[in-house]
Amino acid sequence: MQKTVMGYRRPNGAVGIRNHVVVIPVDDISNAAVEAVASKIPGTLALPHPYGRLQYGKDLELHFRTLIGTGCNANVAAAIVIGIEANWTKKIADGIAETGKPVAWFSIEGQGELETVRQACWKAQEFVQYATELQREPVPVSDMIISIKCGESDTTTGLASCPTVGRVVDELIEMGATVLFGETSELTGGEHLIAERCATPDVRERFLKTYHDYVSFIEKQDADLLGSQPTQGNIAGGLSTIEEKAMGNIEKTGTKPVVDVLEPAQAPTVKGLNFMDTSSAAAECVTLMAAAGAVLHFFPTGQGNIVGNPIEPVVKLTGNPKTAHSMKEHIDVDVSGLLSYEINLSQASEQLAEVMVRTMNGRATMAEALGHREFVLTKLYPSA
Repeated sequence: MQKTVMGYRRPNGAVGIRNHVVVIPVDDISNAAVEAVASKIPGTLALPHPYGRLQYGKDLELHFRTLIGTGCNANVAAAIVIGIEANWTKKIADGIAETGKPVAWFSIEGQGELETVRQACWKAQEFVQYATELQREPVPVSDMIISIKCGESDTTTGLASCPTVGRVVDELIEMGATVLFGETSELTGGEHLIAERCATPDVRERFLKTYHDYVSFIEKQDADLLGSQPTQGNIAGGLSTIEEKAMGNIEKTGTKPVVDVLEPAQAPTVKGLNFMDTSSAAAECVTLMAAAGAVLHFFPTGQGNIVGNPIEPVVKLTGNPKTAHSMKEHIDVDVSGLLSYEINLSQASEQLAEVMVRTMNGRATMAEALGHREFVLTKLYPSA
């Protein structure tokens, strides 16, 4: 695997592979202002979302952590934050500014939306000019954070695409990179396998507590999850139980020790394989991992998933020959040859590693080329 690519070294030392100027709304009622700025200033990227009002406690903490983390992501060159009120807007901007990258913030109260948009457009133009002067430079892959999550799994996922990702994950970790995995509920039936790989008793204890707390919350809802977990697509693809799904899911984590357990959107501090407590919903999970600093995502799929992310490029691969053909505009890597014995696992992982390097060097993923920018915040409970 190639150890050096051309990327962007940010002021705090983090390494990115994209160079976005983002416009972040603090709250749902600031979406129109954010979108107005992005529509006026080419080269900016608006990140509208439906939350940010009357949140509290851990839910508010997660909201702040996700938005700050999104702006801090090394794929972001500069950020503008717009909110209705000054205090929360400044809080998010200050958190992003700790990276050393250019940040500006504007609040709508007291001056109105049109004036806010006018001021933000001037700053956005300045930031776009700043970003376009930044140059790619040789950077080690080992300095990057990569995330993994699968979706619309079927029997081919655990046999082909997930093992392919697992082989690349092992190579990345051997090189010194950091890899994030999550999907807490989708480990059900295989959680003991992850626990056995935890690097220390403390990590194991924290992992099991996180897993059992998540599952316990689900069980308290007294709901039948069949059709939601596994999904209808999973069932159609031959996965009749969550345990079957978990076995394939875990394949993509490789074989290396789990070195830490992270809260949703929490940035890793230990290199290696990190577990993050996340939803198994694709867009939510990728959004949380991007907020934690992941700059590239591997997404194995069976029946076919079309998710992307505005900040973090999503590389999708499949081992299902039908999906590789019928949804080819979404699939970056076709490893269906594993099932027909045309290639072996080493060759499949080499294909994925090659596309990874090309993507890190600037190649648009299928999701990016199609304009998929799913940015979905995780909400823990109802607002006040």
